[in-house]
Amino acid sequence: MLDAINHHADLSLANTDTLPTKWVVDCRKVGYGLPALQYLSRYLYRGVLPDKDIIDTSHNSVTFKYKDGQTQATKTRALPTLQFLWLILQHVLPKGLQRVRDYGFLHGNAKRLRVRIQAILLHLFNWKMPEFVATITAKAIRICPCCQHEMKCVGISRTS
Repeated sequence: MLDAINHHADLSLANTDTLPTKWVVDCRKVGYGLPALQYLSRYLYRGVLPDKDIIDTSHNSVTFKYKDGQTQATKTRALPTLQFLWLILQHVLPKGLQRVRDYGFLHGNAKRLRVRIQAILLHLFNWKMPEFVATITAKAIRICPCCQHEMKCVGISRTS
């Protein structure tokens, strides 16, 4: 994987000596449906550690609370400031890499693909699309106070 990244011109990983030689990948099953969505939303749509979980920053140390992945219990941990920053910075992506949610049909420019996927799913499961009721906003009509006919804008002038 590192070879592929290093040979890719757009990723700009010039100093590969600073990259770790061993990568930690957490590949646990998080379930299907709603539990998986909740797990991914926590990871993808917020920072690594919310501000509300940082309890104290004093005496050159940071105390924070976190949820243990195995026991699901909330625990606290105090670390020296530099070690805390190192843990946080391990979650920052290198220049040129993007988060998972920016790819595929979730990408911002993939609206047409999402509409196709929705149409296929609607057809496969014989679902009905909710009726779209177009809200038509009427154009404001200005009536001339003298002749009672519709006025039209012919220009805008600004006083200087």
